[in-house]
Amino acid sequence: MAESSQPYKTYSEVKLQQQQLLRKNVIDAACILLVEEGPESVTVRRIAQKLSCSTKIIYSIFGSKDGLANEMYLDGCRLLAETFQHVPVTEDVLADLEALSWAYWEFAQLHSAYYKMMFGGALSDFKPDEQSLEGTTTALSRILQTVVHAMEQGQLAEQDPLLVVRMLWSSLHGVIHLQFAGHFSDAAVAHEIYAFTMKQTLAACKAPSL
Repeated sequence: MAESSQPYKTYSEVKLQQQQLLRKNVIDAACILLVEEGPESVTVRRIAQKLSCSTKIIYSIFGSKDGLANEMYLDGCRLLAETFQHVPVTEDVLADLEALSWAYWEFAQLHSAYYKMMFGGALSDFKPDEQSLEGTTTALSRILQTVVHAMEQGQLAEQDPLLVVRMLWSSLHGVIHLQFAGHFSDAAVAHEIYAFTMKQTLAACKAPSL
């Protein structure tokens, strides 16, 4: 009779699992504080109070508040990358770019705490380190690949693809940032402006008709 699979975890495995769970709980608590009480509430002491643990435990995992903020940033980058990965690849690269742009919108709406922290300056004293900035580049790589394919197919004008990605990103972010700042009457208006901005930006990058 074949032996059954191991029905238990080693001490090291359990300890690692607990640390990963605690790390996630700390990040989740920080994001909730950011949304519910504002950026000034995102302190190690306030997070420790919310989790009913000592600040020493949080410092032992993240090192500092900046260390925690960087982990929040990288976690947001992973979520953004996963959001883009769920967008199917089709034969229509321009439609794919529109789908990816809407995925970016959905990320901002569903994960507003991450978005405001990553791209909205919610934590004014936080500056992402080099690793975090690389995480942003990785998250946006799907859009870059699609832009490159569109140029190869002659759908977009030949130019620096990274410049096109940054222009599109800047335009879309501008609408979302204004939405979160309360400059639009409601979400429907922001959605309409976002759609218009996206279409006009992509149209400006299209290859000229023969």
